[in-house]
Amino acid sequence: MAVWEEGWKHKIGNTHQLGGIETSVLDNGSGRGNRIAWFNTGAGLRFKVVIDRGMDIADAQHKQHNLAWLSHGGFTAPAPFSDKGADWLRTFGGGLLTTCGLSHVGGPESDAYGERGLHGHVSNLPAEIISIVQPDAQRGQMEMQLTGIIRETKPFGPSLELRRTISATLGKAEIRIHDEVSNRGNTPAPHMLLYHFNFGWPLVDAGAKLMWEGKWHPRLGAENAKIFKQGQDFKTCPPPIEDHLGAGEEVALIDIEADRDGNCLCGIRNEALGLVLEMQFKKEQLPWLANWQHWGRDEYVTALEPTTHPLSGQAKAREDGSLIMLEPGESKCYDLVLRLFNE
Repeated sequence: MAVWEEGWKHKIGNTHQLGGIETSVLDNGSGRGNRIAWFNTGAGLRFKVVIDRGMDIADAQHKQHNLAWLSHGGFTAPAPFSDKGADWLRTFGGGLLTTCGLSHVGGPESDAYGERGLHGHVSNLPAEIISIVQPDAQRGQMEMQLTGIIRETKPFGPSLELRRTISATLGKAEIRIHDEVSNRGNTPAPHMLLYHFNFGWPLVDAGAKLMWEGKWHPRLGAENAKIFKQGQDFKTCPPPIEDHLGAGEEVALIDIEADRDGNCLCGIRNEALGLVLEMQFKKEQLPWLANWQHWGRDEYVTALEPTTHPLSGQAKAREDGSLIMLEPGESKCYDLVLRLFNE
């Protein structure tokens, strides 16, 4: 870092020679007409924020290595009404981050409070950009920052607002996400949130290690588990497996451990690449972690998903008393950091 900082002084006239944020509009394919923002940290880390998809993150690379899993469809235009059943999957492009919520996380369900589709609305809603802060190395301003507002609302409520800031620093291979979810309505509103971080080849490859600690259980029960079984090495990524053709998958729900400061760590270590991705978040904000493993041929992915609830869905969370109800004017904040480093 010190060498990087000193090396450019008196040798550049434009900070974008080092890095910064570049916004543009796509002109081809299923994402045509949609806004994006490329972040370049100048430290080998580049990532694409998809502004019209809840300010999620699609492509991401560290030096020559891809980090994210991209679905067959990739980035598509938002579909605001794909909130029934499993329609969410039709526009699930994967990417480094797909946000789930803001009022429901989990499978499709219906009850006396309404009908809810898989993983909620927010990833299919566009953001209103309210601030872009570019770095200015000559002035000592090394941080770059993009802030936007995503509204999940309708007349008569509920009315939830996500204010998201994604930031990075010149010279650091690090992504910082600060989210504030607020109830802008006049009645209490249910709230659930999940960060669906999707990792793909070559970061994820046979022999790569998943890093997380905590008590865990298979989402569909031990009797249905083939990977998440006691005594089995489910933290070492396998090659593609036949059982995961089509809809084959497994999920572990983890009551993740925190350090004395309340920070949780998880990530992926690929010794063959000498590359580690580390994710940090607060236990009090996101007490659960889901680990999705889908090792299909040509559809090879694992996800680490910090979340407010263990994929329980709004109905079960309401029943067991864990559902977060935001009062009018109340807000909750969430902070996550992703770091890349070479071993």
